[in-house]
Amino acid sequence: MSILVLNSGSSSLKFKLFDIASLKEIASGRAERIGMTEGTLVYYNGRNKTVINKDFPTHELALEEALSLFTDSQVGVMDSIRQISAVGHRVLHGADRFSESVLINENVVAAIEDCIPLGPLHNPANLMGITACMDELPCVPQVAVFDTAFHASIPDYAHTYPIPHELTKKYHIRKYGFHGTSHRYAALAAAQMCEDESLRLICCHLGNGSSVAAISAGRCIDTSMGLTPLDGLEMGTRSGSIDPSVIQYLCKAENLSLDEFLNILNTKSGLLGVSGVSSDYRHTEAAADGGNERALLALSIFNYRVRTTIGAYAAALGGVDGIIFTGGIGENSHRCRSAVLGGLEYLGAQLDEKLNEQPSSEKRFIQSASSKVKIMVIPADEELMIALDTFELTKDLITKR
Repeated sequence: MSILVLNSGSSSLKFKLFDIASLKEIASGRAERIGMTEGTLVYYNGRNKTVINKDFPTHELALEEALSLFTDSQVGVMDSIRQISAVGHRVLHGADRFSESVLINENVVAAIEDCIPLGPLHNPANLMGITACMDELPCVPQVAVFDTAFHASIPDYAHTYPIPHELTKKYHIRKYGFHGTSHRYAALAAAQMCEDESLRLICCHLGNGSSVAAISAGRCIDTSMGLTPLDGLEMGTRSGSIDPSVIQYLCKAENLSLDEFLNILNTKSGLLGVSGVSSDYRHTEAAADGGNERALLALSIFNYRVRTTIGAYAAALGGVDGIIFTGGIGENSHRCRSAVLGGLEYLGAQLDEKLNEQPSSEKRFIQSASSKVKIMVIPADEELMIALDTFELTKDLITKR
């Protein structure tokens, strides 16, 4: 018996299959360029990689291809798709409708649709994955796991924007935050590593999209992303926080519509916009090493914003017991971790540079022996968190099948 986890993008479908008994990953893959020409599906069964190059006009056809690989006589990992007991879906935006993961029914689908104005790029794609599963696996229970749910515990004084309150209530405006599933997984892993569930943690999810969360005893009390994922840190192509008047000023100066400028802030800013080189931290780092001053500035902005956010969240928590690095950059760039933590000795956070530079794909501590703060690198595993939630919500239904 297995749990299938899906993460649907507008033109992509990522999937992982977990064994229910062990919750170990047994297969994974990704379909790209759905709805376009020259589509690709990459599938890995734990031993071999299979690459299929063909067009996938819809998410349903991409899912159908993945399901056929699960049961293929050569590369499959199960005898029948009837062994899939439940499906968990990553859903970006649950607004103030959902503070936890839920079993999907018609009302949940309608609520996810209602949240599309707040997640216009992601929620429609997430719904495509849900619809595809309803068609291909009609009798299998499905669960929605929301990126925003973990941040529902943020207190009102931290999530409320100081605009006219009538507008806040009418349009459900608040700081929602994202990467919640990743932050929740990292916080649970940190509590296990430290054998303490009462920790004051600052979790840095750093990747093409980046955010920081302040977590007290497993509950989020603040996070850097806001109503949308555009707020907060500099990211791969997103600007992060800017003075709102910059938008008005440049729209007038460049004769741009609001939508055109928001597209610039989302897709042409951040590391890419400042460096002029790449949205990839690694490529930007290489350019900086080669003497590119704009690339160096882009990295300096990124590291500075992460460092100052850590400082702000230490104040919000009344101190800090642990700092977590996760996500593609957080896990893999020892230079980023070193730059971010430089100057935070006043918090009691001291890095062991040898441990920091040692490559590893495992959870680990990288603080010095004298550090008063635990510093951890925890590889992200949002899919496992989704699988755990899915099992918890469907275990009674599974046993009845």
